Amino acid sequence: MLFAALGLWGGDLKCVEAQPQAAQEPAPKAAVKSEMTKEDAVRLGEEFGIVVDEVDEGIRKELGLQRTEGVAVLEVIGNSQADYAGIKVRSVIKEIDKVEVRNLIDFGKALKRAMEQCNFTVGTYEPADPGDPVGWGVNFHFVGCKRD
Repeated sequence: MLFAALGLWGGDLKCVEAQPQAAQEPAPKAAVKSEMTKEDAVRLGEEFGIVVDEVDEGIRKELGLQRTEGVAVLEVIGNSQADYAGIKVRSVIKEIDKVEVRNLIDFGKALKRAMEQCNFTVGTYEPADPGDPVGWGVNFHFVGCKRD
C-alpha cells in the first residue's frame, strides 16, 4: 500500500511505502471458562441430585430405547432437588425447561441455566411400573425453589 507523505527535507514530496504491521493480538485475558464439558455437566447433575451418563449403545439396549439420545439417570441422591421433583432411576432426561437434551453437554448447559432460576421443569422418559403393558411414559417434573 502506498501513501503520500510530506517530507520537509528540501521541500520534496516523497512517496513512502507503508510497511505491513504485524497483526496485534489482544492482550491475553485471564482464562474464562465458558464452554461446558462433560465433567462440568456431571458435577451439575450431582449438585442437582442425580448421577447421570449419556445414553450410549449399552444403555440404549438395557433400557430398550430406540435412539442413543438423552441423559440416563443412574442414581438419585436422597433429599435433593431431583429427589423432591420425583425424578427416578432409569429415566432418561430429554428436556430441561423446554430445552432439548441430546447429550451431556446439552444437559449441562440447560441445567446450568435452569438452576440459576427459581422454578423449572425436567422432561423425562420413564420406565413403566412392572406389569404395565404400556411401557415407557413421558413425565414432566416441576423443580421449585428450596425454601427454609
